[in-house]
Amino acid sequence: MDAIALSRLQFALTAGFHWIFVPLTLGLIILTAFMETMYVRTGNQLYLRMTKFWGKLFLINFAIGVVTGITMEFQFGMNWAEYSKYVGDIFGAPLAIEATVAFFLESTFLGIWIFGWKKISKKAHLFAVWMVALGSNLSALWILIANAWMQHPVGYVLNNGRAEMVDFGALIFSSSAWVKFFHSISSGWVVAAFFVMGVSAYHILRKNEVEFFKKSLKFGAVFGLAATIFLAVLGDSSGIDVAKHQPSKFAAMESLWETQNGAPSYLFAVPDSSNEKNSLEFIPVPKMASFLAFHDVNAEVKGLKEFSPDLRPPVGLTFFSFRFMIYLGVIFIVLSCMALYYSNKDTIENKTLLLKILLYSIPLPYIAGQLGWIVAEVGRQPWIVYGLMKTSDAVSVNLTPGHVILSLVGFVGFYTLLGVIDIFLLVKYSKKGPERA
Repeated sequence: MDAIALSRLQFALTAGFHWIFVPLTLGLIILTAFMETMYVRTGNQLYLRMTKFWGKLFLINFAIGVVTGITMEFQFGMNWAEYSKYVGDIFGAPLAIEATVAFFLESTFLGIWIFGWKKISKKAHLFAVWMVALGSNLSALWILIANAWMQHPVGYVLNNGRAEMVDFGALIFSSSAWVKFFHSISSGWVVAAFFVMGVSAYHILRKNEVEFFKKSLKFGAVFGLAATIFLAVLGDSSGIDVAKHQPSKFAAMESLWETQNGAPSYLFAVPDSSNEKNSLEFIPVPKMASFLAFHDVNAEVKGLKEFSPDLRPPVGLTFFSFRFMIYLGVIFIVLSCMALYYSNKDTIENKTLLLKILLYSIPLPYIAGQLGWIVAEVGRQPWIVYGLMKTSDAVSVNLTPGHVILSLVGFVGFYTLLGVIDIFLLVKYSKKGPERA
């Protein structure tokens, strides 16, 4: 592998690993804040115990996740110096705001929340946890604004071989940025909801603190159903945005080779025995791709043959990642509905099969999130900034494969250690359960 391929692999691994921590942080702090809100409103000690139990798991995930995010930024200078020089005037602004505003807001109030029990009033403490939730999600906003600019560059001019910002408002109010932001954070909310439901199911199956975990599971089910429906709506908006601004990616998502009016969408694939090349024959849903792209069943959708071969993204990986992400999304809606239905009937503890499914479903939203990022980033190739700069032109000058292999091995080893620690601590304290009343 050359330096470009190795650098792409390194960034993919570190970014993908970082995203394991981020979604649980984004969603679990909101659920914790809701639980503390219920405690302040009702004075019920059960909600206080819930706040402390789930808050502890949030803190474990947050503390380790912060470390994984810091190392990613070093790669812009080490591996992607040409990219940094080309877009630094634009890309640096949202990252700087994230660090100086959102992260400081989050970390300051996190300290108040951790050490403020019985030292400040209940309402002040509640305000602190909601500020942590706001700061966490604002951090995601600024990072996703930066990423959205790579997908759909706006508010810039090219000057002396560099992209320079001329309209900060266009950057932060880009439709692509806000669709991407809400789509990404809602996927994090789904991760947290299924984490809470899965851990709760584990304890209910073992008849441990049943009332505590029935209440927690219901919180997760409500949050999960709302988040999955919101995610589906945003997924529709995201598809429209991609079709408008990244037609080659949309064509790869649908494996559409010929430009068509009323283009079909292929939901399933079966072996094509009649094809001598042993390719796949896809089962189409007529006109669905046109509807997804433009909400018009007869709209024209550009096919991959409209783009030269060197400007087409990897089709197979993009196509199947998109499909499996959608399939998992449907599963999440069904499971959330069932969990909420039986929670409302107060019979959830008798639904052993459903509880086991919820327990073993904890990894599925993580997988769906990773698939979503594969669609977003692999589908953008060969561009690092869509339509402006190719990934092959963004790597640092004089970077050798040996340099990248050395840092890649170091990152993989370090991240593996962090992953083992995170899983060990989350499993340990999840199985331990809440402190006794």
